[in-house]
Amino acid sequence: MTDSDGGCCRCCCSFIFTLGLTALFMWLNLRTSNPKCSIQTFYLSMPSLNETLNLTVDRTLNLTLRLDNPNKDKGIKYDTLNVTVYDFPNKSHVLGNILVPGFYQGHKKKATKPVQGTANTTVALQVVYENRMGVFRVDMATAVKFKIMFWYTKKHKISVGADVVVNSSGFKVEPKGIRLKSMAPKMGSFCVVVGALVNFLVFALLNFW
Repeated sequence: MTDSDGGCCRCCCSFIFTLGLTALFMWLNLRTSNPKCSIQTFYLSMPSLNETLNLTVDRTLNLTLRLDNPNKDKGIKYDTLNVTVYDFPNKSHVLGNILVPGFYQGHKKKATKPVQGTANTTVALQVVYENRMGVFRVDMATAVKFKIMFWYTKKHKISVGADVVVNSSGFKVEPKGIRLKSMAPKMGSFCVVVGALVNFLVFALLNFW
């Protein structure tokens, strides 16, 4: 290999390496983190003994959602939040379905959204309580767009959920907030590893030439 060929290869590899670092830097700055969602309060009005045969009595379902935006320099625009509460464990019966209007959330901001609706009376009366405890499943689905400077990303669907244990009075047992966890597989770590390996190979080629 002549000196000119070696210099050309070195220049080409240097360009590729710089391009890779630039792409990695842009990815680190433009990547987004989904909001952190949790249930702060949960209450289901339970039937009293003299109401157990009266299916016309409305059962109210109340819970409070907390949504945290972990992004330092990106806002989040939420579509309508679709909150569904099921019986447990097979989610075969819907206790209640409530829609919360969409909203915009600024950088590193926290939002508390009260959720209130009417529970399915038949399902509420059929809930099985063991040791004076009952378990419900709360799922939340929405779509979000991230605001980066003056433009928005495409929509990202979010589907999260958690089990909530309540006492015989219908109140959430856990004193702290219950984190709603994503049911989608995580792929971000794999992309980071692949990017790091590509840059390592380019750097090795530079040293070789």
